[in-house]
Amino acid sequence: MPNSVRPDRENMEYDVVIIGAGPSGLACAIKLKQLNQDLNVCILEKGSEVGAHILSGAVFEPRALNELIPDWKEKGAPLITKAKKDIFRFLTKTGSFWFPTPPQMHNKGNYIISLGNLTRWLAEQAEELGVEIFPGFAAAEVLYDENDNVIGVATGDMGIDKDGNQTEAFEPGMELHARQVVFAEGCHGSLTKTLINKYNLRENSDPQTYGIGIKELWEINPEKHDAGKILHTIGWPMDKETYGGSWLYHLEDNLVSVGFVVGLDYKNPYLSPYQEMQRYKTHPEIKDLFEGGRRIAYGARALVEGGFQSIPKLTFPGGVLIGDTAGFLNTPKIKGNHTAMKSGMVAAESIVAHLSTNEEFGTECTSYQSDMEKSWVWSELKKVRNIRPGFHKGLLHGLINAAFETITAGLAPWTLKNHADHEQLGKASDYEPIEYPKPDGILTFDRLTNVSFSNTNHAEDQPVHLQLIDPSIPVQVNLKEYDEPAQRYCPAGVYEIIKDDAEEYKLQINSQNCVHCKTCDIKDPSQNINWVVPQGSDGPNYPNM
Repeated sequence: MPNSVRPDRENMEYDVVIIGAGPSGLACAIKLKQLNQDLNVCILEKGSEVGAHILSGAVFEPRALNELIPDWKEKGAPLITKAKKDIFRFLTKTGSFWFPTPPQMHNKGNYIISLGNLTRWLAEQAEELGVEIFPGFAAAEVLYDENDNVIGVATGDMGIDKDGNQTEAFEPGMELHARQVVFAEGCHGSLTKTLINKYNLRENSDPQTYGIGIKELWEINPEKHDAGKILHTIGWPMDKETYGGSWLYHLEDNLVSVGFVVGLDYKNPYLSPYQEMQRYKTHPEIKDLFEGGRRIAYGARALVEGGFQSIPKLTFPGGVLIGDTAGFLNTPKIKGNHTAMKSGMVAAESIVAHLSTNEEFGTECTSYQSDMEKSWVWSELKKVRNIRPGFHKGLLHGLINAAFETITAGLAPWTLKNHADHEQLGKASDYEPIEYPKPDGILTFDRLTNVSFSNTNHAEDQPVHLQLIDPSIPVQVNLKEYDEPAQRYCPAGVYEIIKDDAEEYKLQINSQNCVHCKTCDIKDPSQNINWVVPQGSDGPNYPNM
């Protein structure tokens, strides 16, 4: 058994510790216990409850769930609304054109769901099998032995004030030691990024590329509701050089999920993904749906878009990567929950076999990599690998390339490259500011008003979890060269340029607004922002997103 890395922290020992109670982490835990009931398995979840930090469109493909829990219908899984109608349109400023729905986006047999509610149900299934789930405990630190092998994680200390001092309420974090640690943190995980750097896991893969999804949940008039209807659009309000598009999903009970995704490799530093989403709702063919309705929830999160060529090495001494943190989202399909779940299931199978012959801590489950490469996830992603990077040269090129890749079923002998999003941002001097319409408070909303519908809360007297590596860069570099794009790419109004008492510009960080989307960590052109977990269970509390 490893010794405690910090003597003031209590420690607990498990066979497997999973970081994150999303679809991949929960699927992994369930599969582990299905295969070996005697394994001690726990999940750490940074949200106040399972599902609190979960946000997705979402149209759900049940392929992995069918494999994991074949009788999910009898067990009451919250898959209620069957997808029944796919519509794909190209928007102009005042109208639209019909486009054939790409084969990857056909949704026969799928369901429109709340992913947060599905993870809550999966958590119940996991707990019935004996999995211990600890919501409200964020993994803040990776623990290593003297040979730099991963042997566990530690939760963050509580009761630290904003200056880093211990208060009367101080409680040290807890260490969780495990023979294998499964990182299922979701997109751009705060611990995963350190592991990728430490073990050079991207040595043989492209950089990851991302998008940001802005979502609202609306209750609309019953006469306008059409349960199972799915609408996707491209075109307006995006310019022809920027990757992006919308979704409108009609759930049950007169609910509609509406959202917009903008590729984070956009070039114009004046672009605001949040404002693009608000502007989208004003389109003549869209706004009528929401008249007489009410917005009931809001949220945002980054999503991985790099696909096959951006998958890092999946194993390292003591642990593995699964789900979105490894990059298994199928961008052309606009789905990643089924692939995330399957990766967790494959990891469980590999880990059970590995632990049967390796009892010590810090060993590498190398079979997981090869097992994933034999799975349907690998072939599914390889087939569409060239579609998203085809849009790097603009919308027209991307559409032509997507048609070619679809016709040839991805059999082209080449693989297009991905790029780091922060390197794509242009200088402010090369672009004109974008004039966005003012919100009307009925159909469109300012960021702070919408953030209140995410139920976000952070204790004020704690260290800022949005760390600046060099505090001078926001003004000296980003403001001068890019008009500090953090003012616009953040969907929660966290970053503001203000003047201090000496009438000098400074960056103000309103960390209490943060919805944990990770966009700042990804898009900052100077790579000067380090997103780390806040204390406790702080962050959004999504009810059914």
